[in-house]
Amino acid sequence: MLSCGEKEEKIISGLNKLNFNAEKDGKITALYVLKNAKGMEACITNYGGRIVSIMVPDKNGKPTDVVLGYDNIGSYLASDGNFGALIGRYGNRIANGKFSLDGIEYTLPQNNNGHCLHGGPKGFHTKVWDATQIDNRTLELKYLSQDGEAGFQGNLSVKVTYSLTDDNALSILYEATTDLPTVCNLTNHSYFNLSGVPGSQILDHQVFIDANDITAVDSTLIPYAIEPVEGTPLDFRTPVAVGARINADNDQLIKGRGYDHNWILNTKGNISAVAAKVVSPVSGIVLEVYTNEPGIQFYTGNFMSGKDKGKFGVVYPHRGALCLETQHYPDSPNQPEFPSTTLRPGEKYMSKCIYKFLTQ
Repeated sequence: MLSCGEKEEKIISGLNKLNFNAEKDGKITALYVLKNAKGMEACITNYGGRIVSIMVPDKNGKPTDVVLGYDNIGSYLASDGNFGALIGRYGNRIANGKFSLDGIEYTLPQNNNGHCLHGGPKGFHTKVWDATQIDNRTLELKYLSQDGEAGFQGNLSVKVTYSLTDDNALSILYEATTDLPTVCNLTNHSYFNLSGVPGSQILDHQVFIDANDITAVDSTLIPYAIEPVEGTPLDFRTPVAVGARINADNDQLIKGRGYDHNWILNTKGNISAVAAKVVSPVSGIVLEVYTNEPGIQFYTGNFMSGKDKGKFGVVYPHRGALCLETQHYPDSPNQPEFPSTTLRPGEKYMSKCIYKFLTQ
């Protein structure tokens, strides 16, 4: 209810805050609005820590929503998808839902071809986070993942801070501590479409990824080797349109039904170097991704069915968006040659991702 004299908040995206008010697991869901001095806006709900909308100017200065999602909490609650969600306790796949740590084997939910994907069906994307809006450009989300949740050991205390900067960037800082040895790999699963054309595909988006290698996967998308991108359709060291080679006769593309792989970044944790870049030739909007993570999962909406109705009734088509998930490698707990995702008491997990928007 608005008090006497109180003005209703103007939300650039057109979303209605009241449509995000609900109760789940004894907690209240809500929509939080962040704005910077240049008119950029990000709307985030504490249900799953989901980015609902990101409004940035296109080449003509028109405010444009660049992420997919829903315009009400009911649709998020009813969906098993990951639009805009915080992912954990372990982003990506753990083979056969099992791993061993310090000689103890742990069993996790198997929700994807017999593997554990994104922490299982009740991962962090389904939790109501405790939210504190620090100021008009900063939102802090906290969640305590209890010992044994989804089969993972240890009470994992997580804090994720979303903040807008005046150079039109959304920064995501992930922090976590544990009281028992565990694994941790957090990321965000926003689906980007930079075109400003509702219901369009992203096949014309130009993509650059600073990586010489990928973790090559089997038919169930579990890594089995590190392979070079040189001479393959997975080489994005020079910008190329998503659709230019996505249907090529290539073993890795056939297994992923398109791009759905982890690229091993050349940036090696340098947060000031561009890890990936996407350009829409239609809107002129540019997305640059920065991270301290060793890898990035590039996914091109291959499993989007074309039946999902999103914000304001827009139907999202097959390959209607792309994801750039900064993270450690898939199945690292079972592959000791990969960078470790083990977190121990007394250590602090810290991961950072910056999505920066420009125009050209």
